[in-house]
Amino acid sequence: MRKWLKSGEKLHIIFDSTGVKVFGEGEWKVRKHGYSKRRTWRKIHVGMCAESGQVVVNAISSNDVSDDQAMLQMMDALDGTPFGDVLGDGAYDTTECRESIRDHGGKPVIPPDTGAVVQRRHINPALESRDQAIRRIAEMGEEGRKLWKQEVGYHRRSRVETFMFRLKTLLGERLSSRKKATQITESTIKMHVLNRMLELGRPDSYKLN
Repeated sequence: MRKWLKSGEKLHIIFDSTGVKVFGEGEWKVRKHGYSKRRTWRKIHVGMCAESGQVVVNAISSNDVSDDQAMLQMMDALDGTPFGDVLGDGAYDTTECRESIRDHGGKPVIPPDTGAVVQRRHINPALESRDQAIRRIAEMGEEGRKLWKQEVGYHRRSRVETFMFRLKTLLGERLSSRKKATQITESTIKMHVLNRMLELGRPDSYKLN
């Protein structure tokens, strides 16, 4: 059992990503009017426990790796963990993500795209939860999307947005390491630092009911 889960508990997890800058060797470019830096970007992907606010899994990728691809890798890294709600924004509204959540025993709390329609045929059982969300949003009328988010507890996702703000405010918006292996180590250390800070400063009332 993972140390951040008590016996019998399920992990309610929130996925998100943010971009950070890297200035690597060989990325200086001479232009007509002198020298300029060409920014290289990396994406830090995290999976956060919705109850404790702790990051339980993280990854780093180039900027061309999509959020849903990174989520699949992080879900596999947590294989064997009992999942509950799995929250993410519209970037994770893919068949592959929903299949992975279902295969890991979790429940997707991911808003379907605006204008999404129900399947005509239920060929893929992993998409049934998406259809249920689409129907529920339609039932609620003009503010259906907003009301659906309230109903399913989507507001919990704001925790990961707050974490990303703390990450960049306290630890900077760039990676110092040049090589991917050391960038992974650097970003992981930053996750541990923020987790530790949260443990030391979190009041007893922090946990959501």
